[in-house]
Amino acid sequence: MCGFRLKEGILPRSYQLAIAQSALSANTLVVLPTGLGKTLIAFLVMQEKIKHGRVFFLAPTKPLVLQHLSTFLSSTDFPPEEAAAITGEIQPKKRALLWQKKACFSTPQTLQNDIIAGRCIPNCSLCVIDEAHRAVGKYAYTFVAKECSKSGALILGLTASPGGNKKRIQEIVDALGIRNIEIRTHHDPDVQQYVKPLEISYIRVPLGKRFSEVRRQLELMLEENAKRLTSMGFPPPIKSKKGLIELRAKILQSSAKLRYSALSYYTTVFNLVHMLELIETQGLATFLAYVEKLKSRPDSRAKRRIFADERFKIALELCSGAQEHPKLERLLQLLSQHKGEKTLVFAQYRKQVETIVAALRQHGFKAEKFLGKKEGVTFEEQKRALAQFREGQFDILVATSIGEEGLDIPSVDSVVFFEPIPSEIRSIQRRGRAGRLKTGKVFILITEGTRDEASFYSSRKKEESMKKIVHSMQKSFTAKKEQKRKTQKQSRLTDF
Repeated sequence: MCGFRLKEGILPRSYQLAIAQSALSANTLVVLPTGLGKTLIAFLVMQEKIKHGRVFFLAPTKPLVLQHLSTFLSSTDFPPEEAAAITGEIQPKKRALLWQKKACFSTPQTLQNDIIAGRCIPNCSLCVIDEAHRAVGKYAYTFVAKECSKSGALILGLTASPGGNKKRIQEIVDALGIRNIEIRTHHDPDVQQYVKPLEISYIRVPLGKRFSEVRRQLELMLEENAKRLTSMGFPPPIKSKKGLIELRAKILQSSAKLRYSALSYYTTVFNLVHMLELIETQGLATFLAYVEKLKSRPDSRAKRRIFADERFKIALELCSGAQEHPKLERLLQLLSQHKGEKTLVFAQYRKQVETIVAALRQHGFKAEKFLGKKEGVTFEEQKRALAQFREGQFDILVATSIGEEGLDIPSVDSVVFFEPIPSEIRSIQRRGRAGRLKTGKVFILITEGTRDEASFYSSRKKEESMKKIVHSMQKSFTAKKEQKRKTQKQSRLTDF
């Protein structure tokens, strides 16, 4: 197979060339901040490996697959007829033919299905794994990487952050058969000159008397129901949603005698924890929308327990005369100070996105929502919204997590977190949307004395931990390679 060249004017930076050269030596995980050209590094590795066989470039979503193929064809002189985007929407028979192309861009789920069905034999020279932090558990990346490795394929993982937990990072390393790590941060000498400064501001907002009283009523209810669950032998970790989800599995494994009653109280506790999160960190509309959703669910003891509680009735009465969350008012003030700038606002829930957009429009801002497939938005609608944002038809894009990962969102002047998030991976991805071409600004709204504070400190601690863990692993791999080189050298001397 012949190679290809980058188009004139596309000049790799020194660190991109160095990382690509290193990645050709062994299965490599590249950890590089968003906006510093992980994709071009992949193209540089593809440039060499495609001479020895076809290459797979995998990304978690169809929009991202199409984006990578488009970037590849516009950045190189590779013949378009020898490349293909392969997703589950294409008929199986047609996919079987497309897998014969030299450069196959696909979702891992599609490749996994076609390997299992015998439509694709995974013999390739290179498999690029974009957003490699997803390569855990039963996610399709783990299966695909294993199958491609059997044919001797080189694995190249790309991510802005593999996570802040050593066990999770090790799971990614094991799943992809990683033997080499290349990490760069904004502070590395070969990267520093290409990094645009990022000004991060933390804006603390008081919860306010009325919302604090709503919270107090819900907390009293939570305390009582948590005690009942504890008395059954299942103390609920009310500060951790993940811990609560794990507790359900534990209850399901318990004796039948306890199970039904414990599950009922568990459901009450879980709903109250979620409502507390909404009232503290989101807003009135999002909280009330959840109450209505709860009301519409089939009748159960857990549901009756909440709606019959006098404290819940008091909480709802307090809401009837309340204005929106104080963070929304602070957001409007903030955006007024930066009117005319391109801004990306992140919020956790669809209802909150809709509330923010409605408030912005009411105050004269040009704003649009950006939602994902789960919220019923098609890829074509997403593309149209991004094109309009890029063309300046509106200044503010308000997005759920769909705006965090991968999609080709135009460079913005400012990124606003309506709430801090405990995930260091998502936090890094959100920040990476600002200041790609010039100094960017990031504003993080934090409700004082609430879960917002815990989320903020959690993601910051995990991010610091991630850097230490990955640097430590990188040193370990480097030491092993050096030891191997010395052993081989010594062997040659002995033979001589």
